[in-house]
Amino acid sequence: MDSNPASTIIDDDPILTTSAAARLLGVATSTVQLWMESGAIESWKTPGGHRRTRLSRIARLMEPAAALQPATVGQAVEAVLSTVSPAEFQAQPSPGYPVGGNEATRLVALAASGLVDSPPEARFDRVVRLAAAVTGSPIALISLLTAQRQWFKARVGLAAQETPREWAFCSHAIMHDDAFVVEDTATDERFRDNPLVQGDPHIRFYAGVPLRDKAGNALGTLCVIDREPRKLRAAELQGLLDLAEIAMEELPEPPRP
Repeated sequence: MDSNPASTIIDDDPILTTSAAARLLGVATSTVQLWMESGAIESWKTPGGHRRTRLSRIARLMEPAAALQPATVGQAVEAVLSTVSPAEFQAQPSPGYPVGGNEATRLVALAASGLVDSPPEARFDRVVRLAAAVTGSPIALISLLTAQRQWFKARVGLAAQETPREWAFCSHAIMHDDAFVVEDTATDERFRDNPLVQGDPHIRFYAGVPLRDKAGNALGTLCVIDREPRKLRAAELQGLLDLAEIAMEELPEPPRP
């Protein structure tokens, strides 16, 4: 008989694949993989490069999550896991900006991408230059949205590297499947008092398209801005959508199970 209690505990604690853990939690396998890669779920890699965890680690997550009584167990686990992510990538309990039901997962995916605070890259700089040219806009940005900041991976026509998340028009844009357009901020009660409207860069027009990774997480947007109210012609809007598709192809691949 084995006298080592730890050995007995391990023997009674089955190893789970990412897909098995995902079924228990009620979320996508890619979401569990992101949680494992970020360290939110304790796991290890097999010699073949696949992630594994123990049933007990998933069960511990589900216990406090069950007390939150959200719409799904998966959403509850997202809320629990958000508290073990770096502060900037934790979902806020009462944010001063709109969020979707998958905000915690989105933030984990953004952290795992490694894009925030990364050096400039020509592949993204080209996209914003083209977006400005195609739409005739003085400002074009690739923005990434942490829980605290709107950080610009690429920008043209704007000196600032970031803004507070609460000021970000892009927080609204990532809630949409298609382009989000504000033709005149002065007549839109959501934005007319925004510091970016009242002060530099004096935004009067905004159009943004969500940039989603392969798992569907909206990490940020490709957006264009003008200091005058305006509309986008059909060809300009299509050009912005096409460039967003190109930018999405350049996003890092999410971790694979």
